[in-house]
Amino acid sequence: MPADEKVVLREEEIGRALTRIAHEILERNPNESAPPALVGIHRRGAFLADRLHALLERLVGAEVPLGDLDIGFYRDDVGTRPDAPVLHASHIDFDLARRTAVVVDDVLYTGRTVRAAIEALFAYGRPERVQLAVLVDRGHRELPIRPDYVGKNLPTSRAEHVHVRVLELDGVDEVAIAQGPHGGAGSASSPTTSPSVRTRVPGTPRREGGHSIPGPAYRATRGERG
Repeated sequence: MPADEKVVLREEEIGRALTRIAHEILERNPNESAPPALVGIHRRGAFLADRLHALLERLVGAEVPLGDLDIGFYRDDVGTRPDAPVLHASHIDFDLARRTAVVVDDVLYTGRTVRAAIEALFAYGRPERVQLAVLVDRGHRELPIRPDYVGKNLPTSRAEHVHVRVLELDGVDEVAIAQGPHGGAGSASSPTTSPSVRTRVPGTPRREGGHSIPGPAYRATRGERG
C-alpha cells in the first residue's frame, strides 16, 4: 500500500457490508414474483455483483439471475477521453421484463457511470424497476442519482481518490483513500492476480446452459457499430 493511502475498509468490513446489502435487497423486494436480478458494472462492480449473487441465492434458496455490463460506449465522455475504452463483453442472458434489476458498482461519484449503465441495461429490455447498490458512496454528484443500497458513505474531497481493490483482481479486499493529482471514483489501477474465486470471470461468455448476448460495446469491437 502506498504511504499516502489510508485504508478505510478491510476484507471483513467489505464482507459485512455486502451481507447487509443482500439482506436489504430482499427486504425491499419481499413480494416479487421473481427474485431481483443482479447486474454488475465492469470491472469491479461485476465481481461485487458475483458475491452478492452467491449471498442472495443462499438467502432465498433459489436461482438469482446474474449479468454484467460494459458501459464503455455509453459514457458521455467517450468522445473526449484520450484513451480508447477497454471493452468487455456484456452478458444479460435472462428476460428483464417484469423484474427488478439491481445495478451493482464499486464507487458512486458523479453519477455518470450509473447513467451510462442504465442506458446500456435498457438496450437489453425494459425491467419493471431499476435499483442501485454500491460499495462506497463518496459524494460529489453531478446527476440526480441516489443509491438504494450503500456499503459505506465516505465523505471525500475532489482532490482525493478512492481505491477499491478486490481479491479477484488485486489480490486483496480493501477500500483506501489517497491524495492524487485529480479526484476520482476509484478503483485500483491494475490487477495483480488472476481471478480465481469463481470459474466464470465477469466479462467472459457463460457456457453452462445459458447464452451470451453481446452488448453494443462488444459489437463495436467487431465493426458492427456505426
